[in-house]
This record gives sequence, structure tokens and C-alpha cells, in this order.
Amino acid sequence: MMVFEIAAAALAVAAVVYLVVALVAPEKF
Repeated sequence: MMVFEIAAAALAVAAVVYLVVALVAPEKF
């Protein structure tokens, strides 16, 4: 894999985790 693909995958995972946390625990935001 290229470095760009690894970075894109990491950002995608981080975005999904952030959205799930924001939906489950909105009081933290």
C-alpha cells in the first residue's frame, strides 16, 4: 500500500469513530 492509501484509511476510520462517539455521547461535545 502507498503512504497516501494508509493515511486515507486512517482518516476514514477516525472519522467513523468520531461520528459514532458524537451520536452515542453528544454531551461530550
